[in-house]
Amino acid sequence: MTPEMENAFAAIRGEYGANSIRRVELMLEPGGGGPRHPLQQGAKWILPGLSPTPWHDPRGHPEPAPVVEALEAAHPAIKEELAAAWSGHREAFSGYEHYLTRQEDWQALYLYRGGGLVEESAGIVPTAYKVLDEFAVRTDKICPLLECHFSTLLPGASIAPHCDLWNFSINLHLAVDIPDGCGITVAGETRSWVEGECLLFDYSFEHEAHNGGDRPRTCLLVDLWHPETTGPERQALTALISEIRRFMGPG
Repeated sequence: MTPEMENAFAAIRGEYGANSIRRVELMLEPGGGGPRHPLQQGAKWILPGLSPTPWHDPRGHPEPAPVVEALEAAHPAIKEELAAAWSGHREAFSGYEHYLTRQEDWQALYLYRGGGLVEESAGIVPTAYKVLDEFAVRTDKICPLLECHFSTLLPGASIAPHCDLWNFSINLHLAVDIPDGCGITVAGETRSWVEGECLLFDYSFEHEAHNGGDRPRTCLLVDLWHPETTGPERQALTALISEIRRFMGPG
């Protein structure tokens, strides 16, 4: 713990109570997070006390449900604008920079990154940008430590099995343009995207994806706070990870 982290944690405890961020403090202790599911072993941080559920019902939590409903309602316009962006603004897409690697057959168009909206995307994909801003950013449901982007897997591309960094945010997928032959596996359970609908899962569990179709597969990915985290915990986690990145770089 650096002095900056200690000061941030002390301020949160002073405002919300001595035990308000106890789970975050437990996470930082040796063996932090307690016992893990075997398919979470690759994650770096496990906040204890969160339900160890790989797949979530997109409408099963009151907090993310409005984001899900708004994205699904806007899907026709989002798909149309994505197609125009892919054909007319290909330079806005880039090889996805996953923390493990960079994949050129996994293209990304970012709407939110580095703790803020990517304003250049507002004119390219305005509907998705507006929905994200109104329902996830302004409501503080998006995890500012991560991002939102259109995720495009080219035909034949696959994402190798891996765990992402932590369990205190979860990944929302709006299925924007889905050819036949695509799938995603989380904790050993494979599902297919249904165009116009959302999937929600905990990506601290091992997961992988593939596009066996004949055209690009695109989902809109939004990193949301896990709905079982509290406001004080989110403040503490943001301060913690931001300070770690300041010293060590992203990761």
